[in-house]
Amino acid sequence: MKATPTNNRLPLRPGDFPGLADALDYAALGDTGCNFFTGRGELYEALSYRQLRRDARVIAGRLVGGGFQRGARVALIAETHPDFLRFFFACQYAGLVPVPLPVSINLGNQRAYVRQLEGMLASCRPALIMSPTGFVPFVEEAASGHDEVAFVGDSESFYTAYPEADVTLHPSRPDEVAYLQYTSGSTRFPRGVMITEETVMNNLAGIIKYGIQVRPGDRCVSWLPFYHDMGLVGQMLGPVASQVSVDYLSTREFAMRPRQWLRLMSENKGTISFSPPFGYELCARRIKSAEAQGYDLRSWRVAGVGAETIRPEPLQRFAQALAPSGFSDKAFLACYGMAECSLAVSFAPLGQGLRVDEVDSECPARDQQEIALPEPAGKRNPFVDCGAPLPDFEVEIRDDQGQLLDERRVGTVYVRGPSVMSGYFEDPQTTAEVLGEDGWLNTGDLGYRAGSDLFITGRKKDLIIINGRNIWPQDLEHIAEQQPEVRPGDSLAFAAPGPDGRDTTIMVVQCRETDPQQRAALITRLRGRVRQELGIECVVELAPLHTLPRTSSGKLSRSRARLDYINSRAGTSGTQAGAAAG
Repeated sequence: MKATPTNNRLPLRPGDFPGLADALDYAALGDTGCNFFTGRGELYEALSYRQLRRDARVIAGRLVGGGFQRGARVALIAETHPDFLRFFFACQYAGLVPVPLPVSINLGNQRAYVRQLEGMLASCRPALIMSPTGFVPFVEEAASGHDEVAFVGDSESFYTAYPEADVTLHPSRPDEVAYLQYTSGSTRFPRGVMITEETVMNNLAGIIKYGIQVRPGDRCVSWLPFYHDMGLVGQMLGPVASQVSVDYLSTREFAMRPRQWLRLMSENKGTISFSPPFGYELCARRIKSAEAQGYDLRSWRVAGVGAETIRPEPLQRFAQALAPSGFSDKAFLACYGMAECSLAVSFAPLGQGLRVDEVDSECPARDQQEIALPEPAGKRNPFVDCGAPLPDFEVEIRDDQGQLLDERRVGTVYVRGPSVMSGYFEDPQTTAEVLGEDGWLNTGDLGYRAGSDLFITGRKKDLIIINGRNIWPQDLEHIAEQQPEVRPGDSLAFAAPGPDGRDTTIMVVQCRETDPQQRAALITRLRGRVRQELGIECVVELAPLHTLPRTSSGKLSRSRARLDYINSRAGTSGTQAGAAAG
């Protein structure tokens, strides 16, 4: 079996289509497509866009012939598999609304996964649920009691239940909902972002033309999950809309074998790939200096990074570790976006690598808003430049009263543009809380502007406020990760009520050390460093390995860690409880 080729022999059309079905119709005229690899790098299916179109239209006929009404939701357990693409695009041709739902990487925690699905199914009320075979029992349990669900099962069961039908297909119109995207971490109160066809196509066109500037011969490689906006829009819909081939490795396989990502980039001469910072860090930790020479990453021109606040240090370590492979740190492309904006809001300039603004680390804590340049000998805090907004996007930084702030003053990031969601599905109250009638979206992120460029400093809901001072949790986590016993991604910081009801700063740290004296010494050292660098007291809890909570997209979740911490102390009557964040 051969992978789909890189060269398309079609005139490049950068996302200028009325809808996703139209984009696939055009891509199907060429030779490119998507390739699916095992964790050992073996190609198990090459699906050309031509064949994807054929398969999707046949499935669409089955759906229409099966009586599913236009606009009905179709829940898709988003495993990295060709069937997900087939059914997603079948919905586009049938006028139905696909709803990507997460895959549990760790099925050992079955109850938590079923609860997560229950909340999302109750929110979107699908008429049909498609699942990979291995997930069907969990999905059936989550769907029990949902009378509106006409079918739950895998693709083979679907083909048996719904025969091919000779029907006329009417693809989704530009003003109709293209899909629902559930936001990361929305477990208890899921929020389904409604994205219309014209909304997502506008964002894709901006990404393709201005963000990554797709060229003939480009090839994508991705391990990002299809239920996350960066994986779904950026690395699944984006390649279709730009007629580019893409090689897929599942998120689960990447977590176990992160170097396989690099091997695919090397062997297939990938040019475009994206990851949150933790993906680069995971690779950097696994790569031995001699091993890097075995890769050829000279073709990697866009190493996109986003999905969370970007710290430069892990990316610099990645670039240093992979320098013998020909990887250039100029390939790093910082960006900012969110599911509520389809995906992307801003991109840094291509080919310039990370641009860092070093600011006075004391300034945000002292003033709460103003960002200042550091004194020559002062402590410095680096923030990565996420670039200028895409065309037709407006970005403002506002204070808590909604007033516009000047440059280099930290406040809440507001955005407005044609790629902003139409709202949360059947949740007008939550929609009104973040989306104004004038089209401005409150992102909930904190940041500042310097000229036309945007710098993200953290999430407003994650901000720690102690005695009127704003403390960024990332600063506390950075202190922890400088200790030899702590690896990047092994710490979470947040505020939680103390015994007197006032907020206390909490740091939960995964620790590999087992000696009691060494553990006590680490706690004492961390508290001293926090006191010295930030001037605050901090409660330090050591947690077992692999217990820090994560969102469905794999990002560490401070909000869940905070809730776990509070719950762990509910019945302790003032005694010292064990490590939280399980």
